[in-house]
Amino acid sequence: MTSPRTLLTLLVAFAAAFAVTSPAAAQSGISKTGLGYETGPDNRLLLGGEWLFRLDKTGLGDVSGFQKQTTREGWAPTTVPNAWNATDTSVESMTGTIGWYRKDFKLPSASKRFSYVIRFESVNYRAKVWLNGKPVGGHTGAYLPWEVRLPAGYLKRDGTNRLVIRVDNRRYPTDFPPSGLTAAGTPTGGWWNYGGILREVYLRQIDRVDINSVIVRPELDCAACDAKVLVRATLRNYSDSPERVRATVNFGGKPMMLGSAIVGAKKFATFSRRITVRNPKLWEPGSPNLYTTRISVRGRGENALRVGWLVKTGIRSIKLQPDGTMLLNGKKLNYRGMGIHEDDPNLGFAIGSAQRRAIIAETKEIGATLLRSHYPLHPQLHELADEAGIMIWSEIPVYAVKTQYLKQAAVRQLAAKELEDNIVANQNHPSVIVWSIGNELSSRPGPVQGYYIARAVRQAKALDPTRPVGIAVAGYPSAGCQSEYGPVDVIGINEYFGWYPGPNGVIADRDSLSEYLDSVRACYPTKSVVVSEFGAEANRSGPVEEKGTFEFQQDFVRFHMGVYASKPWLGGAVYWALREFRVRPGWEGGNPRPNSPVHEKGLLRFGDSSKKPAWLDMQQAILQTQQLGPPVT
Repeated sequence: MTSPRTLLTLLVAFAAAFAVTSPAAAQSGISKTGLGYETGPDNRLLLGGEWLFRLDKTGLGDVSGFQKQTTREGWAPTTVPNAWNATDTSVESMTGTIGWYRKDFKLPSASKRFSYVIRFESVNYRAKVWLNGKPVGGHTGAYLPWEVRLPAGYLKRDGTNRLVIRVDNRRYPTDFPPSGLTAAGTPTGGWWNYGGILREVYLRQIDRVDINSVIVRPELDCAACDAKVLVRATLRNYSDSPERVRATVNFGGKPMMLGSAIVGAKKFATFSRRITVRNPKLWEPGSPNLYTTRISVRGRGENALRVGWLVKTGIRSIKLQPDGTMLLNGKKLNYRGMGIHEDDPNLGFAIGSAQRRAIIAETKEIGATLLRSHYPLHPQLHELADEAGIMIWSEIPVYAVKTQYLKQAAVRQLAAKELEDNIVANQNHPSVIVWSIGNELSSRPGPVQGYYIARAVRQAKALDPTRPVGIAVAGYPSAGCQSEYGPVDVIGINEYFGWYPGPNGVIADRDSLSEYLDSVRACYPTKSVVVSEFGAEANRSGPVEEKGTFEFQQDFVRFHMGVYASKPWLGGAVYWALREFRVRPGWEGGNPRPNSPVHEKGLLRFGDSSKKPAWLDMQQAILQTQQLGPPVT
């Protein structure tokens, strides 16, 4: 029998849900359903439903007044997330162009006490935003969230508001990842240049005071120790008058006070405390225990404000021993992982929840315990990894940036912003075990790269002192020992011995791999050395000696995994990649019979996700590996 209190709670919840998804709101596609991910602020409303889109190949949309148009002429209906070139594999598609998005919506409340913010989870690459024909902000960069406040004077509180976004996905050598032209005139780039609003867009309704950011950071001295958890919430008062607020935190079902204060008009306030957790249930692969943490902020008096934030954290420690051994909860790590790109033949980068869940399921099926991408992953992928006990090597897309551009202050500043945004966005996920500051920069780093590495490591440690910082480098014996890598904790080696020839054929002979790995270990005896990439293309059956055959890929996997198994000091290895994905026009990838632009080193085929024969070889080798050892005493 339902108690009166429970019934009242259900009625209040139903009324609140109805208010959000009223006919007017539903018509505008504003909803609390289908949010894409669970954790974060409570006040997110998905801007779903119908959007409008048009291309602007001439780049004259601003002059033509696209941002102020009221008719639908020239605009086609679409939905967001959206990659406008998801099925276009032409050179022109890779080079990039300009597209415009338009969305009409009504505010969920006409009350002037509410402020509004638009949150974009990822737009590629340069964006400008207008509200009701007036510019309100912009952003440069992809793969990370950003927000634009909607000025109260521009909002129509009772009418229809029009949001317009101009997206320019043309890439330059100073971008992340950079792009240019080959001698043959084809565009370069590490992966396909999908243009558009590639992840969700939200309207955030702010009742005077907003929770600006939250940190829930576990501190664990030893696996058998009690844990300390730092909980920190920063508030921002959007209103024109001071607001008295009270903040509480509920950690794992235990409520406690976080703080109270009067937050001045347009000011910030920060509350923090350390919580002691006795006999904590630790998070690790195979036992991904999570603690639900809810931060609540309440005001006083009539129409008191209410705002909340949800975090699901895991208590675990990540430490390096003096010999570079990485320990998770005091246990030696020797992970086997999979590289991934968010890509789909029909959706491009704008994949959905079903594809993200499939990635996690495939990773667990093959036995891997880590995922690595060349850019920050979708928030839901992080949540799913947290729940599944899958670790994440979290990397910013500072990929193959030439030294002549890296020495530019503006480029380094943008890289620093990418690193900061990644840590702020993803630091509460226990799945993240490494912050990676770059991939395949010059294999002979000079002062410019050395300066960048030192600054980036300091920045990452200041923002999050609990995790190691890594970098992925091209594995060439001729590179030798490099002192510029001194500040990092983890050296990731992208090794393709026996697949690519490398400079002057230095990695053509796979039998040189073992000696090379030992030389890297000798160069960096105090660092965790891992293989951050290895792989071979396969798209057909044929002789084992012929590159590009399934048989060659099987033999390649068995050989490399066997070498790794012989290195007790190795911290981990990542196969590149779990799934096939698009790279660029003319892509060969070392395959004498390529299928451009698809990267075919993947163990699962592009489109139908069917398994190649090497899947079983990889799975068997992974299952024979002890990825998390016994406690180290």
